[in-house]
Amino acid sequence: MQELIQQVVSGLASGAIFASLALALVLIYNAMGLVNFAQGEMAMFATFIAFTLIIHGLNYWIAFPLTLGIAFVAGVVIERVVIRPVERAPVLTLVIVTLGLATLVNGAAGFLFGYVPRSFPSPFSVQTINILGAFASFQDLSVIAVCGIVLIAIYLLLQRTTIGLTLRAAAHHPEPSRLLGVRVSWMLALGWGLASAVGAVSGIMVAPILLLEPNMMQTIIIYAFAAAVLGGIESPLGAVVGGLIVGLTVNLAGAYVPFVGGDLELAVALAIIVGVLVIKPNGLFGRAAVRNV
Repeated sequence: MQELIQQVVSGLASGAIFASLALALVLIYNAMGLVNFAQGEMAMFATFIAFTLIIHGLNYWIAFPLTLGIAFVAGVVIERVVIRPVERAPVLTLVIVTLGLATLVNGAAGFLFGYVPRSFPSPFSVQTINILGAFASFQDLSVIAVCGIVLIAIYLLLQRTTIGLTLRAAAHHPEPSRLLGVRVSWMLALGWGLASAVGAVSGIMVAPILLLEPNMMQTIIIYAFAAAVLGGIESPLGAVVGGLIVGLTVNLAGAYVPFVGGDLELAVALAIIVGVLVIKPNGLFGRAAVRNV
């Protein structure tokens, strides 16, 4: 029982990281009907920015929100400069653009920061605390708390504020929104900015666990895709729930299923994607598509 509690806490910590990146994917998908394959690389680059600020003497808790602000501005700029000129292009063109953007960002990070893995500083204690007789890492609990606060903040922004309601309206009903005076193109840019900032949270939280290097998010993004598909690619709530389920499933499978080790944990995430698409193509919280015949 004690080991199970430890594995559950660890799985929830991983799931919170996956949920953050999955939510970023969902925000972009809701805004444009596009899966942003560069989301992980954008998060990685933001993490390098945070690392640079910290090693130059800035306090972690100042560098953290500052990095999120920089990531937000970068997301808006990317939408304005890279995505907007091709936003009416076929979906395949947009996919290729995001894949090219991912390659560009990865190469830029390698050129500027190098490919040597680095240890990312963490403000959280490496000590453990007792939970029902089991010892859980304070690092894991802190990751859950930070990601939870960010996810709740995004939920409140989207559901309880005028700008959030406007953003959702522009994403789902662009033409009526334009008629009502909403600047839809800037709402799309806002969506990219929010997605970039939320994705940066996942990168900063996972960096102390992994080593910081340009390819560190390439596995995490697959878990995030699995989470987004599981929850329903159009549902922010689904992204959060899906992330937690994927984190728990992968962690528990690695701990208790004999043939699932580090090499096969990724296969578990891919199996989740395939299984959900076969059984429930729209995900747990996705809306069924209606077609007129």
